[in-house]
Amino acid sequence: MRELLFGAAYYDEYMPCERLEKDVAMMKKAGMNTVRIAESTWSTCEPQEGVFDFSHVERVMDAMEKEGVHVIIGTPTYAVPTWMVKSYPDVLATTVKGQGIYGARQIMDITHPVYLYYAERVIRELMKHAAHRKCVIGFQIDNETKYYGTAGKNVQEKFVKYLRKKFDNDLDAMNREFGLDYWSNRINAWEDFPDVRGTINGSLGAEFEKFQRTLVDDFLAWQADIVKEYRREDQFITQNFDFEWRGYSYGVQPDVNHYHVARSLTIAGVDIYHPTQDDLTGTEIAFGGDMTRSLKNGNYLLLETEAQGFPEWTPYPGQLRLQAYSHLASGSNSVMYWHWHSLHNSFETYWKGVLSHDFAENEVYREACVIGAEFRKIGGHLVNLKKKNHAAILVSNEALTALKWFPIRQGKGGSIVYNDVVRWIYDALYRMNIECDFLWPESENFNQYRVIFVPALYAAPEGLLEKLENYTKNGGTLFATFKTAFADENVKVHDQQQPYLLRSCFGVTYHQFTYPQNVGLSGKLFDGQSRGKAEGFMELLIPEGAQVLSSYEHESWKAYAAVTKNHYGDGTAFYTGCMMDEMSLKTVLMEVLREAKIAVPKCHYPLIVRKGRNDYGKIIWYYLNYSSAEQTVSGCEPGGTELLTGCHIKPGTEWKIPAWDLRIVEESE
Repeated sequence: MRELLFGAAYYDEYMPCERLEKDVAMMKKAGMNTVRIAESTWSTCEPQEGVFDFSHVERVMDAMEKEGVHVIIGTPTYAVPTWMVKSYPDVLATTVKGQGIYGARQIMDITHPVYLYYAERVIRELMKHAAHRKCVIGFQIDNETKYYGTAGKNVQEKFVKYLRKKFDNDLDAMNREFGLDYWSNRINAWEDFPDVRGTINGSLGAEFEKFQRTLVDDFLAWQADIVKEYRREDQFITQNFDFEWRGYSYGVQPDVNHYHVARSLTIAGVDIYHPTQDDLTGTEIAFGGDMTRSLKNGNYLLLETEAQGFPEWTPYPGQLRLQAYSHLASGSNSVMYWHWHSLHNSFETYWKGVLSHDFAENEVYREACVIGAEFRKIGGHLVNLKKKNHAAILVSNEALTALKWFPIRQGKGGSIVYNDVVRWIYDALYRMNIECDFLWPESENFNQYRVIFVPALYAAPEGLLEKLENYTKNGGTLFATFKTAFADENVKVHDQQQPYLLRSCFGVTYHQFTYPQNVGLSGKLFDGQSRGKAEGFMELLIPEGAQVLSSYEHESWKAYAAVTKNHYGDGTAFYTGCMMDEMSLKTVLMEVLREAKIAVPKCHYPLIVRKGRNDYGKIIWYYLNYSSAEQTVSGCEPGGTELLTGCHIKPGTEWKIPAWDLRIVEESE
C-alpha cells in the first residue's frame, strides 16, 4: 500500500434523504479516502429474480471517483432477498433449532445449490459494473462469514461422504475412534447414519463442527475465484473476519478457521469491536490485529470498528484517536468505521456511526477530522509497518471445539472454556508489553520464535505434538497450560499417562485433577512463600525430572507441583497445571521470558508500547496511554523524532503522555 486507508462503510440505499454530495464533502473534510459499499444490497441490486438495478452502487462510485475517494466493493451475498426465500424456502438453513424463518441476515444454507446459483449471478453482475472502475481498489467477499449452523439433509449427506473418506469406508474404525458403542450409539451401516444434530457424542459432534468449518473454506474460496475472473492485478481480495462474540470481539472464532480461509485472500481483513470509556484497554484491538496479521504474515486491513457504536461505547475525548493508532501499531494499513451515519430504521438503529441521526458534525466526527489530518501528514511513516516478534501463541479450532463439548470447568464456580485460557495468556503478555504473533497447527514457522505459548491444547494429532517436542529439543522455549495433549484429533482421550507424547518433554505427569478451593501457590517463584492463588482448575502434577517452580499450598495437595520447568534437549519446557491470579501468572511468565532471552520492558499497562519497521527502514515506537491519568515515559532508549509534534527526543529523555493520548517515535538512523 502507498497510503493508509481511512474511511467508513457507506450505504446510500439506507439514506432517508438525498445526502451523497454533502456526505462526500464531509468525508473529504475529515481526511477520509475510502468507503466500503454494496455488501448489504442484494435486495436493492436485484429487487426481483433476474431484474438488476445497480444505480445506488453506480452513483456512489461516480461521486467517489470524482472526488478521488477509493471504493471497496463487498459482494452482497450475506443477506438473501425475500423473493428467493418465497420461491425456494429451503435455502434457509436448517439448524439444531429446525428450519429457519426469514428476517435476520446470515440465515441461509451456504451449500444450497439454488442459493449458490443466484449468489454467483449477482456477484458476476456486480463485477461487470464495478471491477473496471478506477476508484475500486479491492473486493470484500461476503461479510463475517460463518456456516450459520447449517445442518440440513444435504449438509449431513456431505458429512457422511466426508467421514467415509476420512475413515477409508471403515465403519469399525469410525466407531472405535469416536467411541460410538457408548449408549448404543454404534452405527453399523452408512445408510443408518443418524441425524447428527441430536448426538451426545463429543467426538462425532466436534467432527461435524470441523466439517461445517470446511464449508466456509469452500464457500469463500468459490467466491474469491469468481472475483478473480474480473479483478485487475492492482485490486485486492479480502474478507472481514470476526471473533467469538461476548458483547464485543473476544477470542478465536469457533465457526471459521481463519487460517484456512486466508489462503483464498490476497490480504486478510478484520472487524474489531471493543469496550470504550473506562473499560478501554486496547487488548481487543491488539489481540484481533495480532491474530489477523499472523494469518498471512503481513499487513492487514481493519474493515470495521466502532466510531460510536452502542450507547455505552460513546468514546471519551481522545479515545477514537488512540484507538485508530492502536490498530496501526498492530500492522493494520487501514482504519474504517461501521459506519458513516446512524440508521433511522430497523435492527441496528442504535448502533451509531461517525455521524449521529441528525447528520450534524459532532465530537466523534471532529476527532475523526484530527485523525485524517494526521494520517495525511505522517501516514507515509506508518503504512506497511513490519513486525518481528520473538513470542507466539499457538491456537487451535479443534481444541476450541473439543473444550466446548468438554469444558475445563462448568457450573458452580463459573465455566472455563478454551478462549478463556487463550485470553488469560494473551492479556497478561499484552499488559507486560510483550508483543506476540499467532501460530496454527499447520504453521511451518515454529522455529523462528524463541518462545511458544500453548493454551489448553486439549485435542491434537500426534504430528502437532511431535512438532512441539522437536521445537523444544532444538532449543526453543515451550510453555503449555493444563489440558494440553489430553486427547487426539478425534477427541479420544489417550489411554497413556498425561501429557501424551510430551511427558518426557515437560518432565511431569498426573493422574488427577480438580477444582481448587482455597488453594495457594508457593515455592521458588514466590521466594518460598504463599503469594499466589490457584483459580478455576488444577492438575495434580507429579514431577519426573522437572524442577518444581511452584507447589500447591494446601494440606491435601501440598505434595503436588503447580508449575514446573524442564530442560529437554537444547530447549526448555514449562508447564502450569492450574489457572492463577494475574500477579502469579506474571511471575511465571517473567521466568519463561527470561529463559527465552526476551527482555521484559520496564513500562507496563496502562502504558502500552508497540513497535515495527516502516518503509524507510526505521523503527517506529508507539506509546499508547490507556488510562484517564497522565503517564510518564522514562529512559526512552531509542530516541528520534516524535512524529505527531515533530519534536526530537534524546535517548533517556523523560516525557509525559496525557490521558487517553499517545506518542509515536521514529527512531533515528
